[in-house]
Amino acid sequence: MFPLQSATGGGLLALVVTFLLTALFYAVTLHLAATFFVGDVPSQRAAYAAPIPAAVSILLQQYGRGGAPIGFDTSLLVGVAVLVTLVADLLAVSFAYRLKLRSAAPLVLLHFAFAAVLGIALGNVLGLL
Repeated sequence: MFPLQSATGGGLLALVVTFLLTALFYAVTLHLAATFFVGDVPSQRAAYAAPIPAAVSILLQQYGRGGAPIGFDTSLLVGVAVLVTLVADLLAVSFAYRLKLRSAAPLVLLHFAFAAVLGIALGNVLGLL
């Protein structure tokens, strides 16, 4: 079993479904943030950008589960994983929405805020948190 499969319960199907649900969640929250920040935008742009941070966050989730290299705290590695995911989101949003990096940065921060708030709310509603 690969390390990524242990987080999703094992199996390739579980990993694919987790990726698709994460990409859908990121697409919805990115579209909400872009509508709030940019104005009326097509939802397809969010669908183009969302798989990149979804893939990066799933690939880096193993750092939040322990097994940190000697001398590193697990919380530091979680912070690095979040930072790398935000950078991937910045590049994907900049490309999908045809924005300069400087213009895309506030949109990415707003997307992060929307995703955090909606993720915590859904986690509480579904009883996961």
